[in-house]
Amino acid sequence: MTLLTFPKLFAKPRSAEVVRPERKLRIGIPRVLNMWSTHRFWTTFFVELGVNRRSVVYSSETSEARQREFGQGRAAVDCCYPVKCMTGHYGELLHGLKKPINVLFSPKITTLPSILQGEVRNTMSCPRVLAGAESTKAGFLREGNAFADAGVIYVDPVVHLDEPKLAARELFEALDPVLEDLTPEEVEAAIEAGFAALEEFDTSLRKQSLNVLRNCAADSRPAVLALGRPYHMDPGIGHGIATELQEAGYPVLWGQYLPLEEDLLDWLYRDLLSAGRIRTPFDISDIWPSSHSSNTNELLWAARYASLMPWIACVIRFSSYECGMDQPTYTPVQETVEALGTLFFAFQDLDATNPAGSVRIRVETIDYYLKRRAQKIIEQKLAALDTPPESFSNLGSIKDAAQ
Repeated sequence: MTLLTFPKLFAKPRSAEVVRPERKLRIGIPRVLNMWSTHRFWTTFFVELGVNRRSVVYSSETSEARQREFGQGRAAVDCCYPVKCMTGHYGELLHGLKKPINVLFSPKITTLPSILQGEVRNTMSCPRVLAGAESTKAGFLREGNAFADAGVIYVDPVVHLDEPKLAARELFEALDPVLEDLTPEEVEAAIEAGFAALEEFDTSLRKQSLNVLRNCAADSRPAVLALGRPYHMDPGIGHGIATELQEAGYPVLWGQYLPLEEDLLDWLYRDLLSAGRIRTPFDISDIWPSSHSSNTNELLWAARYASLMPWIACVIRFSSYECGMDQPTYTPVQETVEALGTLFFAFQDLDATNPAGSVRIRVETIDYYLKRRAQKIIEQKLAALDTPPESFSNLGSIKDAAQ
């Protein structure tokens, strides 16, 4: 059982051999914020527009060294640590690459595609995340135009990623001055290909998560679920906590990539559906009626999933600072996770001042409680469910043993 190592997943996707116009530009994209969950869309989008896949480049993972080298003196006054870290990514793309870029592309993603589409009020990005490109750009215009000095065109369109037709218009208007002979039809086709690639990417990770849970079931061992925003997959933002837990022997799943097999969801949510508490397995209206924020919605949904899934014995909650959007979710997330006895731990205020020693102590504490209580948690949660679905192998005997 292995940890999903998200930095490696920024690798370029394979694509079919098709004839497309060649555009000899290097596109630099900061590896920040919601780019951690949408990067496969953007890579495919630009490749479909004729940019060589090797010429779609991302900045490195977040680190204090990168921030000091490339972002010093540029950071805007902002309480959001992940937004402040954007200056290091911009600076690296402008000054830290062996081969310079022609375009720095930093979309202001307003809304996001979501598995909860149709079950929630909206799928909006956090306002601070949305404005992050603006505040970061200001730091590079404070003492002259750093983009122009580097010979780089800066492109930061507002993009509604949950509305493909609107996104096509927004991206065409932003890129028409940059990409020669661009047509609306090309952009629409590239968006369609981008969404197909993103869906394939997400599905592959969900299958990996399913295999992890199958292995946990076969061995009757616990897994840990990480709940956070997409940027917490960045080791520099998430402080490598997931890796520490993996090294302690616990497979780590992420709330963004939980398996969605129909028989599995029916097994987990059957009682809630029968009682009329929810309409579908993706309905969170009974625990989170104020469902406007995409990341928050999915965080609440994953919290309930973890509370029901027997082999998720522990949930860790990430927060980078006292985020205004996250504040109202702390209690309902914890109460939801702990409803059937699942362990819950929160790592709050994860910023540059958080020492590695304190993280290690917390991981040791999680390890201690999992060793003492994981098997009982698995048995209790199995006892509350019917016979496991066919997508899991040899689980009937496990449930019988638990009872």
